[in-house]
Order: sequence, then structure tokens, then C-alpha cells
Amino acid sequence: MINIKHMINYPISSFTTCHFLLHFLLILLTICSTPTNSKTQKFPIKEATIKDLQTAFHENKLTSKELVQFYLNRIQKLNPVLRAVIEVNPDALHQAEETDKRRENAKKSTSFRSAGQLNGIPVLLKDLIGTKDKMNTTAGSYALLGSVVGRDAGVVRRLRNAGAIILGKASLSEWAHFRSFLVPNGWCARTGLGQNPYNLSANPCGSSSGSAIAAAANLATVTLGTETDASILCPCSTNSVVGIKPTVGLTSRAGIIPISPTQDTVGPMCRSVADATYVLDAIVGYDPYDSEATSNAIKYIPQGGYAQFLKLDGLKRKRLGIVRTPFFDNIVGFPEKSIAFNQHFETLREKGAILVDDLEILNIDEILSSNIGLLLIQSEFKISLNSYLKGLLKSPVESLADVIDFNNKNTQKEMIKEYGQENFLLAEATNGIGQNEKKYLEKLGEWAREGFEKVMVENNLDAIISPESSFSTVLAIGGFPGISVPAGYDKDGIPFGICFGGLKGTEPILIEIAYGFEQATKIRVPPSFLFGKYFSV
Repeated sequence: MINIKHMINYPISSFTTCHFLLHFLLILLTICSTPTNSKTQKFPIKEATIKDLQTAFHENKLTSKELVQFYLNRIQKLNPVLRAVIEVNPDALHQAEETDKRRENAKKSTSFRSAGQLNGIPVLLKDLIGTKDKMNTTAGSYALLGSVVGRDAGVVRRLRNAGAIILGKASLSEWAHFRSFLVPNGWCARTGLGQNPYNLSANPCGSSSGSAIAAAANLATVTLGTETDASILCPCSTNSVVGIKPTVGLTSRAGIIPISPTQDTVGPMCRSVADATYVLDAIVGYDPYDSEATSNAIKYIPQGGYAQFLKLDGLKRKRLGIVRTPFFDNIVGFPEKSIAFNQHFETLREKGAILVDDLEILNIDEILSSNIGLLLIQSEFKISLNSYLKGLLKSPVESLADVIDFNNKNTQKEMIKEYGQENFLLAEATNGIGQNEKKYLEKLGEWAREGFEKVMVENNLDAIISPESSFSTVLAIGGFPGISVPAGYDKDGIPFGICFGGLKGTEPILIEIAYGFEQATKIRVPPSFLFGKYFSV
């Protein structure tokens, strides 16, 4: 959740005792990974895009039921290793069957019109996102197991209205990596440690780790994540998928286990910019249950939606800023990354972009090192979580204090002795939004205006480029959007991304840039399920 989280690496030594077991298991999984039926053999589902799948539906080469069954089988085979999915929707196959019936009936109609892009498409949701069905919403913690939400989260309601099938809940860094910064990225009590499918000894990043792992490993067509600071951008970067972190308020946070109302946002995590854009189109908009934020942001939604900005020449005449210090300076010691980004800069120029180099952001050292944001969010978290818990129809815990008490009584399940809950304790000790917290909020706003916004406006920029998710805090403090796109792989096969960040409401421009870059480079390849440099399947 907070920027420090993606600097924490769990010890690789914790895996060494199970090298051979994991390798053997992966071999068995690969041998057993057979197509579900003859139709799926004819139509290759792995790596299929939303458009590919809709074409297959229309041409009777695939049904939604077959698609859901494919993913359920794949989850069953791969999830014991990847730990990307907490639970699957027991009604997913039934919902797929109903979708297939509606599609067939529509085809028989003389006034047949093709349904929307997400009709019949399976979606995995980060386990912060509430669903009013048979699934749990737990933030990866046993403390909320058995809780009952009053309604679907706003984004879930929109997905269902678009015809999407909710396939299940993705794992995450527990409590959006806010319980303790000692918790390893990708770990939650309900599943254990999520694994990066490109290199099982690599950091999957967080907190939306399961969503990124699942998208990368083809456990669903598309996934949803949430971000406060880096929680979409970082796992997308390290798992070679596309992530859109929308302007705060563009997507509703209603029905989602909260961290910070000033920074939380919900966005798609997919294998392509196009698929992420189709999902974004489906989930943006006003929600009365998150009325202030969504009413302020609704003005940014373009008439005709976001898909119209998927342009091959999207980079043409775009002014892109480069802030060398500290962002690109930090990758100088990594040759594969340095070489890749230098090549990407040339590609951007070749495709018509104008690069404005050696820019500086005022107070960047303070922005990246200050604890002001954390102090503010600790107060916001206590208020927001207590409000969320009180709104549940049923819950084992009713306050942050109850969650802390549950953890103390269930230390083995929640690994409290190993990872602690110091951030929960600090949040519980806060007393609401007082004068200090208001000053913190004002300071963050000042840094955003005098830093990122000023650089963008004075240089007439469309976006700023940054490596991996290093720019996430700059975007977070102002509620700004960003898009991460696969940019390369290091010597150990571990992915890294490129991030395009812009001013509020500039998602159309960012989509043009990201799509243009993706189509010009086509970096992403499916994971090969490596374990370090020693074993492969």
C-alpha cells in the first residue's frame, strides 16, 4: 500500500528447502494441463484477448461456460504453487451458462446486436472488493472470514451490468499491506505467499499481487486491483502485465475495504492495454455510495468512452518528460534495465513523441522520504475501516480494535509473531482528523501542485515517464493517474515495466501513449514458470 512496501524483499532462503518439491509439482502440473474439450483445442484460450474471445463467442467456437471451466481447471492446477486466488465463485459456471443462453437467444433475434466487450468475460477481483454472493471479502485475513456485505461494491455492480462473470477473489498482501511493513509482498493468511510466475523466487510486489499473478498466468481473462500507493503499478511491473491506476474518484470505492479515502482507487490489471481499457470503460462513473469523489471525477469521463483512444499512432506529438533524479538514476546499476529504457526512448522518438529530458520535481526528496503521508493515512484508515465494518450485515469484528484483538488471539494463523501488526497499533492510537492531519493533507497538496503539476504545466507535458513503479508516491499524493506497461526482463527473467503518469483526468492521453508504446514494442511474453536460474518447466 505505502511506497516502502515495494522495497521490502522477503528472504529467498525461506524457499530453498522446497526447491525440488516445487519443481516436481510444476512438472506434474504441466503434464496434467490438458485442454478441457475439443472446442478449446481448436480455440487457444491462453493469452486470448477480450476481442479474441468475443469473436470466438460470435462464431460459435467457444462458450462462456467453456471459458470459465478452462480457468477453473487452470486455477486448480496452478494455484497450489502460485497462490494467486483465494476462492472461486461457486456460481461462476451457472452464470456462464445463463450468459450463453442469452447470447444464443439474441442471435436468433432479427434485431440482434452484439453485446458489450465484457459480456461473458470472467473477472477476478482483489479480495478487498465486496461481492454480495457466496464468496467472502476478507482482505486476505481470517478476521473477516464469514463477514457479509450489504451490497456489491460499485465497480462489481458495473461489471455485472456489463455482463462480466465474477470468477473469484484474488489474493493480496494482507490488508493491502497496511497491517505491517514486515509482511512480505504477496502474503496473506488465507493463502500464504503469492508467487511471481516469471521467477518463483522473485518478489511479486503488492498489494494487488494476486490480481497481477493471475492475469500474467492466464488464470482469468482480466482482473481488478486497488491502489493507494503502488499497489497496482508495482505488481503489474513485476509480473509483466498492464495496470491502470485511475484518477481518484473515477472509479467508485464503495463496498471496498478501505485504506485512504484521499488516495484509494480501483483499476484494471490485464495482459494488454486494450483489455485494461475495456475494463476501465465498464467500471468508471458516478456512485451514490461514493458520491463526493465520483461526482468530482465524472467530468473527466470522455463522451464515447476510453476505447476510442486505442490508437496505433498514439505517441505522435506527445510531449513526454523524463525525471532522471532519482528515478532513472536508481536503475543505472542494472544493465538490462538501463539498455532497455534507452532503447525505449529511441522508440518513443521514432513514433513521433517529443522527449523532454533532465527535468526536476521540486521537493522530490521530501515527497519520497517524508512520513507525512503515512501519518495521515493511519488516521484515515481507522476512521474508514471502522465505518466499513459497521456497515456490514454480519462480521466477526466490528472495529480496528477488534481486528487487533483477533490477531492477538490467532497469532499462529495470522503469523503475528513473525510479521507483527505495528501499523494497526499506530492507526488505532490515532484520534481522527485533527489539526495535524489537516496540515499533513495541505502539505501533500502543496507538494503535488508545486512539484508534479508545475513540471507538467510549465513544460506542456502529456505525461512523465518513469521506470517500474518508482513514481507511484508522486502520483498518489495528488490522486493522479498512471499506466504501467511491460518494458523488459532482467537476467533472471524477472519483468519490469514502464509507467506513464499524467494529470487528473488525462486517462485518454495516457491510453494513447501506453497503447502506442505497447504496439511499437510488444514486450510481453507469457511466463515460463522459472524457479530462479536453476530450474525451469
